[in-house]
Amino acid sequence: MHDIRWIRENPDAFDEGLKRRFLAPEAASLLAIDAKRRAVLTGLQEIQARRNDASKEIGRARGAGEEALAKKLIKEVAGLKDEVQKGEEEAKKLEKELDDALASIPNLPADDVPEGRDEEANVEREDHRFGAPPKFDFAPKQHFELGEAGGLMDFETAAKLSGARFVVLKGALARLERALAQFMLDLQTGENGYTEVNPPLMVRNEVMFGTAQLPKFRKDQFKTERSADIDDLSPTISVAADEFIRLRHNQYPDGKLPNTQEIRDQYLKHIGVRVSEFLGVELNLSERDPNEPIDVPIPMWLIPTAEVPLTNLVRESILDEAELPLRFTAFTPCFRAEAGAAGKDTRGMIRQHQFEKVELVSITTPELSAAEHERMLACAEEVLKRLRLPFRVVTLATGDMGFAARKTYDIEVWLPGQGTYREISSCSNCGEFQARRMNARYRKEGAKQLRFVHTLNGSGLAVGRTLVAVLENCQQADGSVTIPEALLPYMGGITRIGGVAGQGEGG
Repeated sequence: MHDIRWIRENPDAFDEGLKRRFLAPEAASLLAIDAKRRAVLTGLQEIQARRNDASKEIGRARGAGEEALAKKLIKEVAGLKDEVQKGEEEAKKLEKELDDALASIPNLPADDVPEGRDEEANVEREDHRFGAPPKFDFAPKQHFELGEAGGLMDFETAAKLSGARFVVLKGALARLERALAQFMLDLQTGENGYTEVNPPLMVRNEVMFGTAQLPKFRKDQFKTERSADIDDLSPTISVAADEFIRLRHNQYPDGKLPNTQEIRDQYLKHIGVRVSEFLGVELNLSERDPNEPIDVPIPMWLIPTAEVPLTNLVRESILDEAELPLRFTAFTPCFRAEAGAAGKDTRGMIRQHQFEKVELVSITTPELSAAEHERMLACAEEVLKRLRLPFRVVTLATGDMGFAARKTYDIEVWLPGQGTYREISSCSNCGEFQARRMNARYRKEGAKQLRFVHTLNGSGLAVGRTLVAVLENCQQADGSVTIPEALLPYMGGITRIGGVAGQGEGG
């Protein structure tokens, strides 16, 4: 999410950042909406001030016996009340229009990100290349050929259960995937200082919005729903109540609203609007029996990555600078609709609707953000180094970066079966972009003003793709696969899998 105040002060720089992403300028249209909104708010303040003055004049007129003047003022106040209501509705409409527009615009790239439209413009970091592609005295197979031949990787049965882009792993291969995840977690928590988290796999709209999966990438997500209860609605009602008091601040500066039917109706209407927005359905609280249960569905989303719940652990929080950086890791299933992947990687495990990943997330200060990015990259690289899998690192070009990223490093592992490097981890620095959407801030020591944190995320690593890399790089002429030394403590004596028997063998 972008700061409209910054855009007001730096419209050319904002449009230049979008240009580097090969997007059209947006500053002028955003500022036009903002100007209308600010004009309406200024007008509201003037109307409210006049309404307050007129209300006071009514008392003075009546005290002086000037009933005609009092009646005139009462009529004026009634008219001003209608103007206030119309102005507030217009201000909300413009605020939503501005927020929706800002939410659809991606993060601006950092100054040192290479410019280019797609992956062809990505720049390799020569000092981050590890190992050499292995040489075989036979034609190397792809991972699905190895897995299917051994009877340990079953796409046909998975398709019967769930459709395309799913897989069933069996026996020693299922154990190898579990071993990879446990090895990664042990490395990241034991040596690299990440705190392990077991987060929910289903999250609400605002959580997906916070990390920028919504609204733009709705079609890439899996959605489900459940019925609402009062516990779900309480936080929304509380926020809406505070918002209603703020809207009435000019009229009632002390925050004490009179207990009149008019105020109660306005309050219930405002709460109803906010609850309806939260639920995604129209709900009229003023006409509703308070004892009647609220049986409406709440949309829930299966997480596309543990980045979503891990980053949102600090949503709507104010942290102390001394707490930072925070570093979280989690091993979770991930669910992606792959809406734009038709025809891509249709065979094998490279692009699945359901896959496993060990995620890394950092919450830090702007000053430490760049250094934390390099540290996260090193933590992800270390997994591949311990497994002795060849890889390289590229800095993504402006046109190839994700929506929320300001700078991204991709780690690409060598896959002999394909004869190319493929992405196995993306480590991204999002700056304050996600923090603004989550309202995640910190208090700098000695400073009064709150600042937004910086958020970073990366795969440490994608477990399924790491399994693919192990199978293809460690394959033998007979179709078996030797287990990397780093994984042996997790394999219960199994040193080789696959081959003719299709099972694991002890060493």
